[in-house]
Amino acid sequence: MHGTHLKRWSLACCTLLVILVPLSFSIERHIRVVPIALLFFAGLSLLVANRTVRRDYRHAWPVLLPTALMVALSAVNIWQHQLDWREFDQSAHIIMYTVIAAVFGLGLSMRRIWNGFSLTLIFLGAVSIVQHHFYGVLRPAGLNGGPASTIEFATVMLGLTLLALLQLLNPKATCGEKWLHGAAMALGIYGALLTQSRGPLLAFVPALALVMALHGYRKGLRRRQWLPILAIGIAAALTAAANLDGRLVDRFASIGHEVSSYNPNQNARGAVRERLEMWRTAVRAFKEHPLAGVGIDRFGTYVRREVEAGRTNAAVVQYGHPHNEYLDAAATRGIFGLLVLVLLFVLPFFYFFRHAADPDDAVARPAYAGLAIVVLYAVCALTESVLFRVMSQSLFFFLLLGLAVHVGHGLRRRAEGDGDAVA
Repeated sequence: MHGTHLKRWSLACCTLLVILVPLSFSIERHIRVVPIALLFFAGLSLLVANRTVRRDYRHAWPVLLPTALMVALSAVNIWQHQLDWREFDQSAHIIMYTVIAAVFGLGLSMRRIWNGFSLTLIFLGAVSIVQHHFYGVLRPAGLNGGPASTIEFATVMLGLTLLALLQLLNPKATCGEKWLHGAAMALGIYGALLTQSRGPLLAFVPALALVMALHGYRKGLRRRQWLPILAIGIAAALTAAANLDGRLVDRFASIGHEVSSYNPNQNARGAVRERLEMWRTAVRAFKEHPLAGVGIDRFGTYVRREVEAGRTNAAVVQYGHPHNEYLDAAATRGIFGLLVLVLLFVLPFFYFFRHAADPDDAVARPAYAGLAIVVLYAVCALTESVLFRVMSQSLFFFLLLGLAVHVGHGLRRRAEGDGDAVA
């Protein structure tokens, strides 16, 4: 009896800590380490002592394999270029979230986790509103970053918005939960629109379309399900457009003009033109160093050298990342880095896509969530540095690895006849 009571308390504590993780990415750094550190030690103890959790990892190998390759390639790249081991920072994060994912092999209450994530999204949306409307911040960036954090802040909100959408479509959700997820979706979309971050907003569209299309194919999409979602999206977009005095529309309208007027020798100023110039420079770096790249986090050094040589426009001299994860991988890690990054998106995509059609909702729903996050990040990576920035990178690996292990947990329990997975 005492053991059962203790198990319930430990599960409740782990569930609460998982709920707090996305929020912790957006608050002061000394506070945010607490839930992550506690989950890391919990995950480590599970991996050491719990054989069934380790078997959950085997089912999730299509997600774990590319992350392990990314870590290994980073170590080789650092050794090959004789870099400081501080450049292993991203890989250290991947290892940490791989260990934390073990907690998802427990019987966590995913329903409470989804509700908690929506509460977090409501809070972040409210932060965006307060910063913009009460403090006059043109592009809200959250609680722990400056103007450079707007993109990752928008990415985190839109990622959580997709999770809220999935629960809004869940026929088993109560009326109160539907109102919670609907409110979270509205505030998440509105808050992201206030950031005016074009890359995440554009990437959100195919991710949203995929979720709706798959749900419609698998379950059927009734009018009473898609009409509220459509109304929420339109209302949030119109309200944001009205409150931004046309700035958001102007930012999207300027894309075509900047592309057509880009000239690497003369006109390379502006967010879009600077991206084009960085991409041109990254392609050159890849052509010059196709096998090993210029070295992790050495793109900025390469850019400055090219500016001094007159081969790159000085408009991009301050950048350390080309605002394209694929080109960054090719330029800094070479062809193998690019292949591993593609695998990081492709293998999880097919893993989650396959299990999103599972007849068991306890497997299908986290697979849907993982699929939505993979698509959002894979598309956003075309124009933004989503895996370079700590906030958006942390959310990606936390959800990617955690949801993969949770899907593996459901598959393993069913294969072993160990009851139903926890929804």
